[in-house]
Amino acid sequence: MTCPLLYRFRVIDRIPERPSAAQVRGTLVHAVLERLFDMPAAARTPAAALELLGPEWERLLAEEPELATLFDDEDDKDGEDGAGGAREEWLAEARAMVERYFSLEDPRRLEPASREMYVETVLESGLQLRGYIDRLDVAPTGEVRVVDYKTGRAPRADFEARALFQMKFYALVLWRLRGTVPRLLQLMYLGNGEILRYAPDEADLRATERKVEALWKAIRRAMDSGEWRERTSRLCDWCDHKQRCPSFGGVLPPLPQAGGTAGAVAGAPLEPERDDL
Repeated sequence: MTCPLLYRFRVIDRIPERPSAAQVRGTLVHAVLERLFDMPAAARTPAAALELLGPEWERLLAEEPELATLFDDEDDKDGEDGAGGAREEWLAEARAMVERYFSLEDPRRLEPASREMYVETVLESGLQLRGYIDRLDVAPTGEVRVVDYKTGRAPRADFEARALFQMKFYALVLWRLRGTVPRLLQLMYLGNGEILRYAPDEADLRATERKVEALWKAIRRAMDSGEWRERTSRLCDWCDHKQRCPSFGGVLPPLPQAGGTAGAVAGAPLEPERDDL
């Protein structure tokens, strides 16, 4: 929905992208909040959460050693005196987000039913939907709350519907899996300490299902025609593929041959992007 050409680069061509500092910080903060609930309830304090930052960062580095070079460009620009400055600023922002989480809720009073929960369903059309839910809370009376952490700032009112699409996607999958509409969708913005809440109903989720089906039809049309049109916006300044985009004088690489990546995507499940920018 952001840009069909970007979808092509990521899903059809599968061109590698260098993770941004903001994306990696989002992954780190998510990991800390997930591990926080491994602790006994009484131990879930701000100090305990902050102590998790170092070990979780080391775990991420062990899994993806290339992250060690994440700040090389910034440090090279700053010279010897500035070496490590970008990394320290980045870690300070991560600490602030973890601390801000505690201003939004008290984790000592929560026992999530699931964390990083994988969900998958197949619609009547045969389209497979899947995704990972940050947290699922279930009340003693059975009501379900879907929670997602965002390390960016809360959107303006006119962008809230777009922000909620991912949550309605998850609610749709849960509804089709369990037959019950989640009671509440909750986006927690750790960038500025705001919460966006929404109570969906069946009409909302049927509309989401129609939107998802229409989106898949648009993807199939682009696959058949080979036309993946770019959609320019201010986000283009942060796009790894800007140099390939015709809107900026780039030349498109040839599409993969049928039967390769492009052929395989026809049967691929549809899942929302996880983007914490």
